[in-house]
Amino acid sequence: MDGVTLDIAAMTSGLERRGDGIWEARASAPVSYPSDGSERCFEVEDASFWFAHRQQIIVDALQRFEPRRDRPFIDIGGGNGHVSHGIAQAGYPVVLVEPSGVGARNARSRGLGNVVCATLESAQFRPGSLPLAGLFDVLEHIEDDVAALKSVRCAMLPGGLVFLTVPAHGWLQSEDDVIAGHFRRYTCRSLARTLQSAGFEVVHSTYAFAVLVLPILLLRTVPSRLGLHSGFDAERQVKEHSSRGILQRSVEAMLAQERRHLARGGTLAMGASCLAIGRVPP
Repeated sequence: MDGVTLDIAAMTSGLERRGDGIWEARASAPVSYPSDGSERCFEVEDASFWFAHRQQIIVDALQRFEPRRDRPFIDIGGGNGHVSHGIAQAGYPVVLVEPSGVGARNARSRGLGNVVCATLESAQFRPGSLPLAGLFDVLEHIEDDVAALKSVRCAMLPGGLVFLTVPAHGWLQSEDDVIAGHFRRYTCRSLARTLQSAGFEVVHSTYAFAVLVLPILLLRTVPSRLGLHSGFDAERQVKEHSSRGILQRSVEAMLAQERRHLARGGTLAMGASCLAIGRVPP
């Protein structure tokens, strides 16, 4: 199993441990996410340049802003555990919190030892119990994003850090966002305002995936607005994430350069995603 086994029962009051080792909430709540979304992602994550780059820049940011590796990281809405796996491999104890039963089982199959099948609310983490938390492409699925972040803040320790990634720019909205259950896309400025409205101090923010802005605009946004895309296209998703042609290798080379820039503390003025870090005031 990846990482350190943690005392989940000491951190929450709303969970029971199942026979397969997954902790489960006694009550559940609906989420704005496709019922087969976890399986769709699981099919492409390990071969995808997008998932690899997202994992890498998150781990780099965590190592830069939280060099200690003795405090647990709570990955809220962590899906199949792709990011959690990377964080655990970097030496941090991780708890994955995922409302989808499929996602929780997939995360467990990746070797994650601390898996919770619940929403943050139904898990009932005790106030002040979380030192580090992350919501990676989760906030856009929540209608009241400020209320959700306030719930996260209430569960966190003073001085604790929350790490966020979200899709960027409303003008990149497409049918893919609708299918995925997104309520909105963000800018770094609007994400910072959301964090501040929830009571966090903004420590850092930047765009990411700069090289993908034009392809998303041309291959998703424009076709969607022209009515050329309708419904989920599994073949297109696999091709977008796992193609190994010369164009793909060029994109990966540019993303590697972007990663080095961000790891040094640099920021980007444009990108298809936002990365932000908030701190709970002392």
